[in-house]
Amino acid sequence: MAAPAPAAAETIGEPGVVVELFTSQGCVACPPADALLARLADRPGVIALSLHVDIWDYLGWADRFADPAFTRRQKAYARAEGSRSIFTPQMIVGGVHRIVGSAGMDLADRLTQEAGRPARVGLELRRDGGMLHIAATAEPPLERSVTIDMVRYTPSATMMISGGENAGREVTHHNIVTLWDQIATWDGQTPLALHVRLEGAEPAVVIIQEAGPGRILAASRAR
Repeated sequence: MAAPAPAAAETIGEPGVVVELFTSQGCVACPPADALLARLADRPGVIALSLHVDIWDYLGWADRFADPAFTRRQKAYARAEGSRSIFTPQMIVGGVHRIVGSAGMDLADRLTQEAGRPARVGLELRRDGGMLHIAATAEPPLERSVTIDMVRYTPSATMMISGGENAGREVTHHNIVTLWDQIATWDGQTPLALHVRLEGAEPAVVIIQEAGPGRILAASRAR
């Protein structure tokens, strides 16, 4: 008789400042930003996420990781600041700081700023096998409802690009977002408790964000 499979180890969430990189395999300016995000991929206190957009697919290479939903998210950020245009590479730190994706000094300054901001929302994650347990409290209570988003990502992937502006280049991407779903809204008045079933072994990130999209009030990752 075969021995039973070992139970999956329980993991506790790791809080961090969210960095969203809007990038594209069809954008000649994006590889330096992809490399910068790679250096953040496993940095403690940072949750670096690569969202591939489809706006450059017409140049001759369809980004293998692009999702129109990520293009819509970037456009929503632009509308929130009163802009009609988007560009790549772009990084958004903490939901509020918009910088050129390869601007390392600007990124370092914004990460320091966000890391030093007092936390208003406490967020705890616990991953137990195929379940993710989410608990959050706000002190003081929030004035407006916020969104609770679930993000899944592939830690890394390498591929050869054979068309478009980056033709002939082998690229390695990190923390490639494959899913970004709103799983709940929360009034921020009473403690939050959610239990979400997870499919697959990929890391899971929970983000609590003001509408807009606006400031990210809390984020944590369970691997």
